[in-house]
Amino acid sequence: MADWKNLDTLASYQELAKTKGTVDLTKVMAGEDGADRAKAYTVPMAEGLAFNYAAKSVDADILDKLAALADEAQLVDKFAELYNGAVINTGENRLVLHHMCRGQLGSAVTADGVDKREFYLTQQKNIADFANKVHAGKITNAAGEKFTTVVQIGIGGSDLGPRAIYLALENWAKANNTFKMEAKFISNVDPDDAAAVLNSIDVAHSLFVLVSKSGTTLETLTNESFVKDALKKAGLDASKHMVAVTSETSPLAKSSDYLAAFFMDDYIGGRFSSSSAVGGAVLSLAFGPEVFAQFLDGAAAEDKLATNKDLLKNPAMLDALIGVYERNVLGYPATAVLPYSQALSRFPAHLQQADMESNGKSVNRFGEPVNYVTGPIIFGEPGTNGQHSFYQLLHQGTDIVPLQFIGFKNSQIGMDVDIQGSTSQQKLCANVAAQIVAFALGKDDENNNKKFAGNRPSSIIVGDQLTPAAVGAILSHFENKIMFQGFTWNVNSFDQEGVQLGKVLAKKVLAHETDGALKVYADMFNI
Repeated sequence: MADWKNLDTLASYQELAKTKGTVDLTKVMAGEDGADRAKAYTVPMAEGLAFNYAAKSVDADILDKLAALADEAQLVDKFAELYNGAVINTGENRLVLHHMCRGQLGSAVTADGVDKREFYLTQQKNIADFANKVHAGKITNAAGEKFTTVVQIGIGGSDLGPRAIYLALENWAKANNTFKMEAKFISNVDPDDAAAVLNSIDVAHSLFVLVSKSGTTLETLTNESFVKDALKKAGLDASKHMVAVTSETSPLAKSSDYLAAFFMDDYIGGRFSSSSAVGGAVLSLAFGPEVFAQFLDGAAAEDKLATNKDLLKNPAMLDALIGVYERNVLGYPATAVLPYSQALSRFPAHLQQADMESNGKSVNRFGEPVNYVTGPIIFGEPGTNGQHSFYQLLHQGTDIVPLQFIGFKNSQIGMDVDIQGSTSQQKLCANVAAQIVAFALGKDDENNNKKFAGNRPSSIIVGDQLTPAAVGAILSHFENKIMFQGFTWNVNSFDQEGVQLGKVLAKKVLAHETDGALKVYADMFNI
């Protein structure tokens, strides 16, 4: 059994803290030494990807100390306990099994009398069968016509991950003739969100996927009612246009209001649920089950790398510990996720939830306050758009913000144009290469307004093309990075009590059970 200890009690962390400020990127990234470093500081990932960390503020000595920290904190051992079915989610007394949706890393895990790997495989098979019947016209609308659009109704992890992955693969699927149905997403309880989606589709040819594990999520059920009302006004039977993704014990599970129900369980948190039926239903309907299977294969291949105890052969753990060094030793408050791929436009938003909901904790796994900082603020935007937005602060602001770039040698679609001696894709790649070096080296100038201090650390995940398997591998990398950081900080990365208080107070407002400031704010909106 692994020992769970606070970061500041570990001897290896005390040694790591002594290295603060010992690496000057403006020197180690300059000239031929910088070229050699850029080649050497690379770790292979799955699906032909690579994690390059040459522009991070680490050297051989710091890497040795990070490896010692990984060993003392027993990070790989804790991961093994997780995938072998230990109760890692201490806040809710639950197993954590999202990895099992995409492969069996360890021993068979039985929970509630069920082999969980077989359970997840059964759900994937049921979804695949259903999607294939929809695509073949065996499941149709009341008029016997094919569905052309799928609309996911969900919020948080039921929206952000699946939406990010759909957008990541939409153009790839079109270019590779696997695009089956357009997907839309309704998440916000703001009626303008649902109305905008409904106004953009032909509801008679639309299939709606309602996602709620408990079957009681207020925003999701409100939007379901909104959609059902629209279907009724169009003279359509809502039960012929809706499927549910829920738990087997929820009120939605055996309801006649749905064409079919696909199941998830309490052992997969919403923000880690894209590999489950939560992502599987909408993505299989949009692109076909085979594409979703490729996505799962990529994630599974990257998961296997996360089991390696050698820090320099475990890219997720290496990324995680460099992040801990930046957060706890160097004192950097945030991390920017910067994909140089328009297809990954919503990926930073997904990681924002996955990371900040997981490690935004101020107590350890035992409910005791910690005496050190934990999860960073996560934000981001695709390049090159971000360069014309917030990069000014990143380059010359008073805070240093570590950067995580993602880039690809080739576009998804293959369409391009040569302008002024280079293609659009070459211009995109030139920009990300330039930014890495610009952030690291900076630029001296007598005019302080044009001076760049440099020493802004960054890493990059590089691949050939953003394919389904590559998306899966990237998702796994960041999920496992978050997990390893949570282990290092000794926090429970798998509950989210911080989202509950506002929900409770909102119910009081709607029930007119308010007083004090809450009543004043409710009155502002005539509630």
